[in-house]
Amino acid sequence: MFINVVGMEGAAQALSELALIEQLMVKSPEFRSLLMNPGFSQAEKEGAIRKVAEKAKVSDTVTKFVVYLTRERLINALSEILRTATEIYREKKKQVKAVVFAPGEVAKSYEERLKAALRKLVDRDVEVEYVIDPSLLGGVLVKVGSTMYDSSVKGQLRLLKDELIKG
Repeated sequence: MFINVVGMEGAAQALSELALIEQLMVKSPEFRSLLMNPGFSQAEKEGAIRKVAEKAKVSDTVTKFVVYLTRERLINALSEILRTATEIYREKKKQVKAVVFAPGEVAKSYEERLKAALRKLVDRDVEVEYVIDPSLLGGVLVKVGSTMYDSSVKGQLRLLKDELIKG
C-alpha cells in the first residue's frame, strides 16, 4: 500500500523518511511510548508526529502514513512495514542489497570490481553495504538475500579441512 501511495518515483525518498521515523522511535523511548501508549489521545499523537515531521523535513504523505499507523495501532509494526516496503521497491526496480563482510576497509578499486561482479552474478543492480568483521583473516564474505558467498581465508580453510576429512 505504501509504495502505491508514494509511487515508484518518490519511493526511495519516502522510504528514507520512513526509516528516519523508525530511527527516532528506536533512539527516543519517549517518542516511541507516545506513539504506542493508548493513554495519549490521537490528537496528542498526531500533533507530536507533525512537529517531529516538520523538524525532520518529512513529507506530508509519509507523515499521514505514520499518523494512519498510529490511529490503527499498527505503529509497532513500522520496522516490518519498512523492511517489506523496501523489498518490494527493490524487486520492482530490479535491485538487490548485498552485505559484504571484510576484515578491514575495502579499497575503492576493489569496491567497483566487487559491485560489477555481483551485478553480473545476480543480474540486477546491486546496493552494497560494507561491514568490518575483524574475525575474518582475509578475503570477504558476501550475503545477497539469503545466499552467502564465502571467499574468506577462514572459509577456504574450512573447505580444505572438509576435503581432507573426506579423503
